[in-house]
Amino acid sequence: MRRAEVYRNGVLAGYLTETDKRTYVFEYNQEYFTDNSKPAISLTLPKTQMTYTSEYLFPFFYNMLSEGANREDQSRQLKIDKNDFFGLLLATAQYDTVGAITIKKIEK
Repeated sequence: MRRAEVYRNGVLAGYLTETDKRTYVFEYNQEYFTDNSKPAISLTLPKTQMTYTSEYLFPFFYNMLSEGANREDQSRQLKIDKNDFFGLLLATAQYDTVGAITIKKIEK
């Protein structure tokens, strides 16, 4: 199982987990969820429920990944399988992302 913290503009918004069964869970942080002044991290993950589950990496997070030759270069340099989308997300979405969301790996 691998886990990551999901930040929106530097504020902890929730947790993204890849389970051992290759399912994905996004769960809003309790404080973030109950604060009505904080928006949802995405239109596809609204603050209408606290936990979301999917059999594949949520499109919102998948779309944070590079594509094509850039993904192949990243996977080669980082020594991560180009189809390990969660691993690539953990390795590349920590600092300089296009939007307000950053992902930080939770070390065991």
